Amino acid sequence: MEITTEMIKKLRAATNAPMLDCRKALQEANGDFDKAVDWLREKGMATAAKRADRVASNGVVELYSHGGGRVGVMVEINCETDFVARAEQFRNLAHEIALQIAASAPKYITAEEIPAAELEHERDIARARAKEEGKPDNVLAKIVDGRVEKYKDEVCLLRQAYIRDESLTIEKLILQNVAAIGESVIVRRFQRWELGESTSQN
Repeated sequence: MEITTEMIKKLRAATNAPMLDCRKALQEANGDFDKAVDWLREKGMATAAKRADRVASNGVVELYSHGGGRVGVMVEINCETDFVARAEQFRNLAHEIALQIAASAPKYITAEEIPAAELEHERDIARARAKEEGKPDNVLAKIVDGRVEKYKDEVCLLRQAYIRDESLTIEKLILQNVAAIGESVIVRRFQRWELGESTSQN
């Protein structure tokens, strides 16, 4: 299939990938737009993963208020250079992550941050629920593991489904942006407040 300039431009507009990469992706995908996007994502994520260990000490603290001031979010997103920190794509990503935190109320950034006691508590709940549902003993462990993984997906920002596109996790959204920006991007910390909620921190 002939790859036209129009096809390359369309793919570039959708992915921010370089023209040559767009051409190659379309060639690899035999002109199929969706497959070409997937090819670029995979290529970008592989490159992005290599960048993850670079020092990211620039960035932005994004503030977001939702529902007429009912929910407030503050999130620190880091990148490697001041140039990228000022770039529109990086700022947009920071804003999207703040929106995600406001909408989905994660408790942690990664699963590694969840205290062992909390995971054990979730395991106990999942086990009791599975027994109550009459699940046979030989599949209990598998069901419990599955429910604990689902819990991690709900409470960890990077594992959450992106509110604008459920086929993407926040981690994949960040990796896509890393591929386009060309720098490591790290969610350093965040805080979410909801009007009237009680807090254990004084």
